[in-house]
Amino acid sequence: MKIVLASANKGKIAEFQKLMPDDEVLAFSEILGQIEIDEDQDSFKGNAVKKARTIYDLLIERGIKDVIVISDDSGISVPVLNNAPGIYSARYAGLNASDKDNNEKLKSELNNLGLEKTPAFYTACIALVYKNEVYTVHGWMHGDVINKELGENGFGYDPMFIPTGFDKTLGELPSEVKKEFSHRSKALKLAIKVLEVIL
Repeated sequence: MKIVLASANKGKIAEFQKLMPDDEVLAFSEILGQIEIDEDQDSFKGNAVKKARTIYDLLIERGIKDVIVISDDSGISVPVLNNAPGIYSARYAGLNASDKDNNEKLKSELNNLGLEKTPAFYTACIALVYKNEVYTVHGWMHGDVINKELGENGFGYDPMFIPTGFDKTLGELPSEVKKEFSHRSKALKLAIKVLEVIL
């Protein structure tokens, strides 16, 4: 099955390709070129649906019909920071912020509160559009965020996040371990169940 990801995030694309090795997983840019989709909704679900719907409609306009579009919106929420960065995780330090910029801002916020470690959780919402129907699922991963970066694996806030039951950050854990319990893996397992029903 041809699956088009409504994402330009290279880390996410690589993660989906690892999670779905039996399917042809393409980034939308390989078919449609570069498109900016304004993530202006007020929830992970709203943003995920908007991205998937936008790409699906553009593919239909191009005459590409037998396709599933999958998008995800995800981020980290820190309760002590009123659940920031939340839906603004990718642009916490501003538009076009790098992972490093965002991590520095989060470290600064924790340091301002004198916190070396505090509870946090990741949310992923996956939206699927197939035959003009929209489906959504969610996954979560809980743990603690720390005020430093440890490890080189993963992307985003992974070097600052220690999942529950571990003493290492996602940046230190192998990707095969993260794949077993990450928020995106949990959501994708549910998305695959949806696909099994609708295909």
